[in-house]
Amino acid sequence: MIRVKKLNQADLVVNADLIEFVEANPDVTITLSTGNKIVVRDSMEDIINKVIDYKAAINRVLLQALKEIGDLKEQRA
Repeated sequence: MIRVKKLNQADLVVNADLIEFVEANPDVTITLSTGNKIVVRDSMEDIINKVIDYKAAINRVLLQALKEIGDLKEQRA
């Protein structure tokens, strides 16, 4: 999930996995795979960076879990 700010300054959390595309026309609009559109104050670059950070955090957790599983297998062997 990524946190964005709507035009009225309200915070909103968006499921980054549902983002289909982001466009600036001139307001930045996030279109979700559900067809919903969200107009936000964040720049396209900010949204891209937030999605990258979100995916990287998930991958770090996954890699740590895989490492722990490998460590457990080594201990049992």
